[in-house]
Amino acid sequence: MTRHMREEPAGTERRVVPVQPRAEGHLSLATKARGRTSAIDRLRAQGAMQALFPRRADRGVEAIVINTSGGLTGGDRLTVEARAGAGSSLCLTSQAAERAYRAASGVARVETVLAAEAGAEMLWLPQELILYEGARLERRLRVALAPDARFLLVEPVIFGRAAMGEVLRDVRFRDRIEIFRAGLPLYADGLFLRGDVAAQMARPALGGGAGAMAQVVYAAPDAGAQLAPVRALLPASGGASLPGPDLLVVRLLAGDGHALRSTLLPILDRLSRDRLPTSWRL
Repeated sequence: MTRHMREEPAGTERRVVPVQPRAEGHLSLATKARGRTSAIDRLRAQGAMQALFPRRADRGVEAIVINTSGGLTGGDRLTVEARAGAGSSLCLTSQAAERAYRAASGVARVETVLAAEAGAEMLWLPQELILYEGARLERRLRVALAPDARFLLVEPVIFGRAAMGEVLRDVRFRDRIEIFRAGLPLYADGLFLRGDVAAQMARPALGGGAGAMAQVVYAAPDAGAQLAPVRALLPASGGASLPGPDLLVVRLLAGDGHALRSTLLPILDRLSRDRLPTSWRL
């Protein structure tokens, strides 16, 4: 994160005015198979994006993605690129909930590009995104899967800090997810919330008064076998469907972040085959 300075126009008293810092970061990561385990094949971190790698007893690589700027605000630009090489396993998560703060100007943009090659497993399991009043955020996630690759995604979102009495009356949040299998579209989802989000989420046909939501996408050969067990774990405010033989989609509404996480934990434990990152339980 850098601080820039500008000068007042000519003809006025010359003084240096600080311009609000902006965060830029880029993380590029790839894994490879090494015998019965997985190892880092390539790693490059720039600017505000960094990664930590906890030691795990299983065969996969776990990466904790860290935004060192401490949150998102207007003008920020963050990019994550990750690839699970053939036969390897990669799990990406975040250190804590990400926060989208009030933007004085501009929009924060986050771009994520993931790929899982032949026989690979990719888990995209970030913790919650918390939207603050005045947030301006656009995210895009694009995933490319080999024909036999396994993929699990969760995207939880919390609308304001309920404990602080925060109500979102002026927010802009655009989110786009695209998943391709063998180059063909497998799943696409888009969300655009603007303005009085609290009023929109209060509508029965949209949020029913929910303060948090999440979607889970599971693309794997056993997706159909997971439908009934996952449905048994869902409250009345959640639903699961099978758009394709190898694709399970779960949508969930909850009153707050705690209720959301309590429901997500057993579902993610099951679909990740008990590989949910430790940071999710802290």
